Amino acid sequence: MELQDYLGVVRKRWATIAVLTLLCALASVVFSLTRTPMYSATTQLFVSVQGSMSSNDLLQGANFTRQQVASYRELVTSPLVLAPVVDDLALAQRTEDLAARVSAEAPVNTSLINISVYDEDGALAAAKANAIANEFREVVSELETPDGAEASQVKISIVREATVPTGPASPNTRLDLGIGLALGLVLGLAVALLREVLDTRVRGEDDVARVTDSSVVGAIVYDEDAPKAPLIVQSDPHSPRAEAFRRLRTNVQFLEIADRPHSIIVTSSVPAEGKSTTAINLAIALADSGTRVALVDADLRRPAVGRYMGLESAAGLTTVLIGRATLDDVVQPWGNGFLHVLPSGQIPPNPSELLGSAAMAQVLRDLTARYDMVLVDTPPLLPVTDAAILAKFTGGALVVVGAGTVHRGQLAESIKALETVGARVLGLVLNREARKASKSYEYYRYESAPAAPSRGAARFWRRRGGSVSAPVPTAQTPTVAPASAVDDAVLAGAGQSARLWPGETFTESQLRGQQAALPPQHRR
Repeated sequence: MELQDYLGVVRKRWATIAVLTLLCALASVVFSLTRTPMYSATTQLFVSVQGSMSSNDLLQGANFTRQQVASYRELVTSPLVLAPVVDDLALAQRTEDLAARVSAEAPVNTSLINISVYDEDGALAAAKANAIANEFREVVSELETPDGAEASQVKISIVREATVPTGPASPNTRLDLGIGLALGLVLGLAVALLREVLDTRVRGEDDVARVTDSSVVGAIVYDEDAPKAPLIVQSDPHSPRAEAFRRLRTNVQFLEIADRPHSIIVTSSVPAEGKSTTAINLAIALADSGTRVALVDADLRRPAVGRYMGLESAAGLTTVLIGRATLDDVVQPWGNGFLHVLPSGQIPPNPSELLGSAAMAQVLRDLTARYDMVLVDTPPLLPVTDAAILAKFTGGALVVVGAGTVHRGQLAESIKALETVGARVLGLVLNREARKASKSYEYYRYESAPAAPSRGAARFWRRRGGSVSAPVPTAQTPTVAPASAVDDAVLAGAGQSARLWPGETFTESQLRGQQAALPPQHRR
């Protein structure tokens, strides 16, 4: 990882780092405030050698004392020194307990020994320090006095007696707080880096590139309001998210120009990645550009297209597959008329068998013959095999990658499942990408007056029994042309679909021929 990667981890995991730092700081403060105050008293001793005053003797004596000071420091906490102190001061503690609260240190290249005593009582700490210093002098004098000699050549002098401390030595709340903050920061950074290493979820195009060579043909930015308005291209066409779907539409239109696919499945690796809303918004965007689009809800396990688009789904794909209806019976126009939707129909007990049947292949052939583009919403790849089965009948697959939802291993397994059946992966759509939308894609909000209907559209609405000034449909009020006996009669008499594309009209001779073929009660 480079420096920018570490900075990226800090920006992404700043909340974890901040929480752990604050928790450690709070714990240190609580620990500091709950500790019993301890006072420290220190006495200082000087070690020297008595003898002649020649320079050579002084040098030898100085070297001797420096060597001995290390041993004397260990002698301070020995029972030989502390036991008499416990008896003299009548302390209610054992020698080992007193030794735990006594420390001795010797500064480097000096003949000094500092004896410090810690106690809850400052006066008692000073008394113990002075008593230990005096007892230490006597013990050293006895140990350094040779047999038969009257006095020791080693002299211990008290150069600073212990005084009663004015304040406790511990706890030091400021120091504890600083240590807590430092430990918390280190711990937070370590946890953030560990989570980043262990987190295998796909969050951006870099993660996708680590899994597959397939290109990302669209990146849909994250929008917290997306669940409330899933059909963003229709409900808020000037939003950055809608613009992202239009860019996806453009990229899809330029896929494989030499061998352009006319049917595409839209799938994902696992549920909740946004494949259905991606398929719907892409279909709406294609229809807005004048492309004749058929949107098929082939998710026969958890169908969602009909629910999102406000369409009746009781009859649909499964009804056609079992031979109880034709495409003309169940396909429903939506929006501006360039988009037709084939709902799922009743959920069958054998979805995989139906989707892999010859009837399904025929349905896709019929749809690709009628429409410029056929989008098929399918179940996720990993839980079931439906999408892989349908991929064989279509021109390729768009795999929706839910940022923060799918893991890299799951995405790799999904791509492998498509490659195993020989399906083309046309590209990947990174959904809910966690980045701020660029201001260059923001639009001024405006409301335009509805355009006057064209002559062909007016004739189309009059023929359908509607008003010329019919309102432009929205995602909440999808346009489903009302079926009538006139349409059925025209379909039967003329041998062609009554569902006209916007701008298409019958000629006068065709209309007269169709009117003549109608029963008298239906003639106009």
